[in-house]
Amino acid sequence: MIVWVIYDIVDNKVRSKVASACLDYGLYRVQKSVFLGELNASERDSLALRCEELIDPDVDSVYVFPMDEKSFKKIKLVGQAFDKELVTDEVVTKFF
Repeated sequence: MIVWVIYDIVDNKVRSKVASACLDYGLYRVQKSVFLGELNASERDSLALRCEELIDPDVDSVYVFPMDEKSFKKIKLVGQAFDKELVTDEVVTKFF
């Protein structure tokens, strides 16, 4: 299943650790605080637990949104698909 991970994290070191965790799970960075990729339910839960261990829940937030392929294909894009400095063109063609 396609998964979006979106976060708002105050501390730079914690933010970097969450970004690294997303990359470790094979997600692609599409914006500075947004990752996208395919995870099964177990991987999704595991990533959420890992993020929960890293963040301060009083000031930080991490959202892990599952999305089915049918809904993903209905996404309307306005503007640039991905930050070209953060993501290769290969990823753009994989998802759009």
